[in-house]
Amino acid sequence: MKKLLLTLSLFTCLGIGTVSAQFSRPITVGAGVGAAYGLADLGNTKLNFAWYGEGDYLISPFISVGLHAQKGEVSGNGYGSEYSNKYYAGNVNGKVRLGQFMGLPDNYSNYTLGASNLERIVSNIYIGAGAGLMKNRISRQLESGYSTGIVANGGEIADDLSAIHFIVPLNVGVDIPFGRTLYGPQWAINVNYQHTLTTNDNLDGIINKNKDQYGFASIGVKYAFFNRN
Repeated sequence: MKKLLLTLSLFTCLGIGTVSAQFSRPITVGAGVGAAYGLADLGNTKLNFAWYGEGDYLISPFISVGLHAQKGEVSGNGYGSEYSNKYYAGNVNGKVRLGQFMGLPDNYSNYTLGASNLERIVSNIYIGAGAGLMKNRISRQLESGYSTGIVANGGEIADDLSAIHFIVPLNVGVDIPFGRTLYGPQWAINVNYQHTLTTNDNLDGIINKNKDQYGFASIGVKYAFFNRN
C-alpha cells in the first residue's frame, strides 16, 4: 500500500508540472487504480486494491456525463468476526467543474494558451453524482455470540452473499490535462475520491439498521478523442 501511495503522489506531481487545462475534445476514456475501504458493521476496516475503467462525453469542457466500471475489495473485522467482499460495480454519472462558473471565454482553445497554471487547476476541480449497480461476492466468518447478538437486536445474517443492489456514488476530484495540441490537450491525470451509498445494508453479509457505505480513492489517466466543430 505504501508503494501505491508513493506512485499516486509521483503521477500527481508530474501532472501538475505540465498542466495545460481541461479538454476541449468531446470524448474521453480512462483507467486507474486506488484503494477501497468499507464502512460497515464490522468497523475495523482495511484498505484494499481496486481498479476502474470509464468513458465520458463532455457536453462542454466543464460538464460531462459518463459510464464508470469498478472492481475491488472491501473488508473488515471485529468482535471475533471478519468479512471480505470482492465486488463489481458500475454506474452512470455526471460531473460539473468549477470552470463552468468562472466566466471563461467561448473560445476555449485560446483560453488554454493564456491562463495561469493555478487558474487551470482550479477550473478542473469537480463534483459529481450517479446511480448504478453493485454485485457482492461476500465471504465471512462470524463468531457465534456476535451473530446471536445481531439477531437479538433486530438485525439479520444475510443468506444471499452474491446479491446485486442499487448504489449512489458521489465524486469529488480534479482532472489535470497535460501536453499541447492545436485543439487542446489530449491526455490528463485524474485524482478522484468516490463515496458510495448502498441501499440494502448488505456490503458485509450483515443486515442492520444503518446502511453500509464504502470509499474509493484513485488516480488514473485519461485520453481524449476527436475535435469539436
